[in-house]
Amino acid sequence: MSGSPLPSFDPSDPLGIDDLLSPEDLAVRDTMRRWAKDRVLPHIAEWYERGELPAIRELTRELGSIGALGMSLKGYGCAGASAVQYGLACLELEAADSGVRSLVSVQGSLAMYAIHRFGCEEHKQQWLPRMAAGEVIGCFGLTEPDHGSDPAGMTTYAKRDGGDWILNGRKMWITNGSVAGVAVVWARTDEGIRGFVVPTDTPGFSAPEIKHKWSLRASVTSELVMDDVRLPADAVLPGVTGLRGPLTCLSHARYGIVWGSMGAARASFEAALEYAKSREQFGRPIGGFQLTQAKLADMAVELHKGILLAHHLGRRMDAGTLRPEQVSFGKLNNVREAIEICRTARTVLGANGISLEYPVMRHATNLESVLTYEGTVEMHQLVLGKALTGLDAFR
Repeated sequence: MSGSPLPSFDPSDPLGIDDLLSPEDLAVRDTMRRWAKDRVLPHIAEWYERGELPAIRELTRELGSIGALGMSLKGYGCAGASAVQYGLACLELEAADSGVRSLVSVQGSLAMYAIHRFGCEEHKQQWLPRMAAGEVIGCFGLTEPDHGSDPAGMTTYAKRDGGDWILNGRKMWITNGSVAGVAVVWARTDEGIRGFVVPTDTPGFSAPEIKHKWSLRASVTSELVMDDVRLPADAVLPGVTGLRGPLTCLSHARYGIVWGSMGAARASFEAALEYAKSREQFGRPIGGFQLTQAKLADMAVELHKGILLAHHLGRRMDAGTLRPEQVSFGKLNNVREAIEICRTARTVLGANGISLEYPVMRHATNLESVLTYEGTVEMHQLVLGKALTGLDAFR
């Protein structure tokens, strides 16, 4: 109606994006935000400094109890939430720490998704309810020491031996590996690339933890070693052959990163904004200087553009119209911009920006891993380049 007063400007939601969210969406977001505030934020600086996630099994069970594991999957104890609701959960979890969001993404969007999408009914009944409840942690073995961006070159191999499979090989940089009860492992076979559901207590399977990381320190990262691992015939995922299997799972997980990276960016922006309003130099808060305001404005623009992009992709996923190229668009843009927001926020905080008393440097270093995993910048650029030109520049 003409003459109606405008809503007030909200610095935490300058574009009014919350108006696009349903009450159910907001309830999911608020639940995840409260959990992260209560269970992660009081401890995360210490966990990061120590380079461990000591309460991972307890945290996983708690995440299961609030429906965060495999939350966009239907049935088998999963929440059946919308893609947008899953994205909002990823944003809130990564606003606490990328390692916690990675735990949830690998559990739900890689390990559980692979079983849900490509597994037989016995696989689903055996694993999904316990994984949704957080009673069993899963991991996803695709990347190898010598084959990252080119998974087609994998050397992990499974051969038939009577009615069984014998699995040999190594996987690298595997989140949750050392604490997982089940691993989804992709391997070459005479029939093509296949996925295998591997209980981690199977003889010949081991998962030594990778130490000395300077990124994703509050996260369990491991190598998977398969040394003549004997599996029954029904261990193979029957629903897919070839790289389409793992790449479909990765696309689902990358979608969560589109949202999650904006959580890390938001936490860093909010820290810079509050600091700028309270830190005084030359007799007044630094937030009153033009150069600082320019930084804050630029950060806010890229942050909320990224959230709008994530929301748009979420609506497309819910409608069944989201293409992998569009996920690459979101992952490429949002992680790249999130890192820049963190770096700019660090300059606002000055020397304090490198301290774990503030979240900025922790988020910045975590995002260096997020930038690389599940598709490097270069890979997503080439995905978009091929989509734009029709020409394949990968080889």
